[in-house]
Amino acid sequence: MNQLQPWLVVAVAVVMGWFGGGVIWNIRRGNAVLKWIQAGLPAVGEKTTLRWLGSSAVELGIAKARAPFRRFELVLVMEPRDVPWLWLWSLARGRRDMLILRGQLAGAPRLEYEVIAPQSWTGREALGRARMAQWGDEPLGDLRFVAPKASLPVSRGNAPALLDSARNVHPTVWRLAVRREFPQLELHIPLPHPKTGDARQFFEAVRALAQQAAG
Repeated sequence: MNQLQPWLVVAVAVVMGWFGGGVIWNIRRGNAVLKWIQAGLPAVGEKTTLRWLGSSAVELGIAKARAPFRRFELVLVMEPRDVPWLWLWSLARGRRDMLILRGQLAGAPRLEYEVIAPQSWTGREALGRARMAQWGDEPLGDLRFVAPKASLPVSRGNAPALLDSARNVHPTVWRLAVRREFPQLELHIPLPHPKTGDARQFFEAVRALAQQAAG
């Protein structure tokens, strides 16, 4: 037993050190992106609420957002770097730092559908739910398009143009969802780097995407 104690102390020290380093990394990464986001967020609305959800996620909300939004939310989801085995497991499943944008629109969209990157962590889960709901499923370039079968042909015709607008927000789209209920618009993209460009232009592109989805 005594022979095991030094190794146990070392193992605990490594885990605790990793945990502390992971927490610091995520908080610094999150704060840097938050600073960038907050510079452009007035394009969508004022009076933002912010809360950390543990060390790996941050939620921002605007209850009274500018048109075409009524309500707008962002969630920064980061890799669980503070827990090594969970981090490795999530990397194997394709989880990466991600930004989720959700909005309630001034008018409910007429159609419901999703465009999904099936190789992504979030896309794989969304595709599984769509198939369980027995939605129609078709390829859309390197992505998958899913929608209720009754409206599949009409919504399939709308999806490419909306996807192009989503790619004006970020070139890589992991999930783009249009719904009649909240969130009526949802977009999952890689977490932007603070040096990627002007934050206000980013959110103007988000508003343009929402306007197109509402129309």
